[in-house]
Amino acid sequence: EVQFVESGGGLVQAGGSLRLSCAASGFTFSDYVIAWFRQAPGKEREGVSCISSSDGSTYYADSVKGRFTVSSDNAKNTAYLQMNSLRPEDTAVYYCAVTTAQVMGVIRSWGLQSHYFASWGQGTQVTVSS
Repeated sequence: EVQFVESGGGLVQAGGSLRLSCAASGFTFSDYVIAWFRQAPGKEREGVSCISSSDGSTYYADSVKGRFTVSSDNAKNTAYLQMNSLRPEDTAVYYCAVTTAQVMGVIRSWGLQSHYFASWGQGTQVTVSS
């Protein structure tokens, strides 16, 4: 069973920063992608960013490019999402997820979609006040 420990959410003013972390364990992929998704009330889950353990390649949704940075510590199976210049529209529950690194090419072509991932964290709330 895949387990996640997510942390780092909270309340911040617009323009501020937060850093999320996601530690995953219990999966069998030798190389993997850890991704961040978010879901705001009444909206569909949106792929935000991901990073591959095999080569460190990354993906960002257009809405967060230049503001968010994803990184990882492969020895700890942990990914981080540094979120800067936060906006009220970034308010959402942020989830991490993990899958095989084999899907990274598909992600680059078709975007970060939730159906690529079977294992999900519990989510952490990020609230950005205006």
